[in-house]
Amino acid sequence: MSQQQPLISHLLELRTKLLKAIASVLLVFLCMVYWANDIYHYMAIPLMQALPESGSMIATDVAAPFFAPFKLTLVLAFFIAIPYVLFQVWSFIAPGLYKHEKRLITPLLISSTSLFYLGIAFAYYVVFPVVFAFFASVAPEGVEVATDISSYLSFILKLFFAFGLAFEIPVAVVLLCWGGVTDVEDLKTKRPYIVVGAFVVGMLLTPPDIISQTMLAVPMLVLFEGGLLAARFYTKKSNDDEDEENEDEESESSDPEQEEQKSSN
Repeated sequence: MSQQQPLISHLLELRTKLLKAIASVLLVFLCMVYWANDIYHYMAIPLMQALPESGSMIATDVAAPFFAPFKLTLVLAFFIAIPYVLFQVWSFIAPGLYKHEKRLITPLLISSTSLFYLGIAFAYYVVFPVVFAFFASVAPEGVEVATDISSYLSFILKLFFAFGLAFEIPVAVVLLCWGGVTDVEDLKTKRPYIVVGAFVVGMLLTPPDIISQTMLAVPMLVLFEGGLLAARFYTKKSNDDEDEENEDEESESSDPEQEEQKSSN
């Protein structure tokens, strides 16, 4: 029974953290839902600027004019609430981490969130104008370009997630080196394979066009090199160093108890 009690308390705490994370997303969504149509219009600007004068966006489904902006606003609310969601995850796992692990996790959380936002911004301001201008220019003569709003939403959300996740490569490299899975020198020797892998990932995560694939693969390679530079400062400690630090932390936590016992004696 004593073993079940900590498990139940951990599950209850996990439920509380999840509810707080969901509540934060819903709160942001409720604050933005009034401007859902304006938000969708802003996201559609790169396409609208690339379309010819006769081109326009259409809605082939009856409910699409309502659900497309609604869905976009909900996803955007999740993106905005990511820092608070990650904070809830951090506060749940933090008690089980050592002091040197906490010192690593905090900058990684900040950098991962910033890189995710940077990936989304790169997709919107750099990739979208180029890709949509290319698509509009290669339309056959006599074909009127009219993009469905639901199809456009699925397209941009796929690119947002692809570039947001791809920009997390420096964090992944640091974690692999810090965890002892690999090291900087080993990753340098595997550069040719990583170059090929970046273009394969770009092919899988982006729509089937060479422009968006290349514009995803190239930043991934640049971020990989940045991850190698950052990983030099985060190398896995030897077992002896970890044991000594863990013993120091345990002794620090036990010192107040020992002092109380001494004072009582």
